[in-house]
Amino acid sequence: MRALIITACVVVALVVLLAIGLLIQPRSFAPAPGEPAAVSTVPLPYGLPAPVDRFYRAVYGEEVPLISSAVISGRATMRPFPGPALPARYRFIHDAGEGYRHHIEATLFGVPIMTVDERYVDGSARMVLPFGTFEDEPELVQGANLALWAESIWLPALFVTDPRVRWEPVDDETALLVVPFGDAEERFVVRFDPVTGLVTLFESMRYQGVDSEEKTLWINEVLEWGRVDGYLVPVRASVTWYGASGPWATFTAEEIVYNRDVDEYLRSTGP
Repeated sequence: MRALIITACVVVALVVLLAIGLLIQPRSFAPAPGEPAAVSTVPLPYGLPAPVDRFYRAVYGEEVPLISSAVISGRATMRPFPGPALPARYRFIHDAGEGYRHHIEATLFGVPIMTVDERYVDGSARMVLPFGTFEDEPELVQGANLALWAESIWLPALFVTDPRVRWEPVDDETALLVVPFGDAEERFVVRFDPVTGLVTLFESMRYQGVDSEEKTLWINEVLEWGRVDGYLVPVRASVTWYGASGPWATFTAEEIVYNRDVDEYLRSTGP
């Protein structure tokens, strides 16, 4: 009996300790390097589908910024495997419409226990995980290209300033976003809030893993819009695979900087 009581106490203590560890948030990354650059603007294009036009007028007004790069940093919760969500911090570096690099650290007690380094540069995709490295599998490349464009909601001007991108009408609260993928194209179903006019959902069909035989509905949801560095942007967003019990990850943006020189950063290691 005494042994059972001791075992139970140890289990309870470990559960409490784990719960405490999951409550401790990691420190934010240091401010993104580089000097701020001036951002010029162009007139909002005419002829956009109604919900798209309403969205851009809500975010930018009549003038749309020309954005060549973005560095998005913040904290997150993520479920890399079944179980409780882990606190994390992340930095996404985007060469607008061309490539990106992800650096994500899942933590416990604020200490990194798992690092994800993923990049999509010059059409080549590479993902480094604790349990393996994957590179240029067709499923990985397709998913990386979709991630490039889905994450561009943090620099939404790109969707009307990049000549390779176009919008197609659906109804008053929905439009299709058509983006390049090599010599082909991919499509997102984009849904807009009927009251605010802001984007709420990006939906696309994506391979969930390099061994996936079929694509799965991939849902990117904007949970909250707010101002960061003067721009109206998603400040909280989640990523969910259809059929999952909840989001794979929820991201909170704390810093977004535009038009920095990110070429070297895309090919580097570390945050």
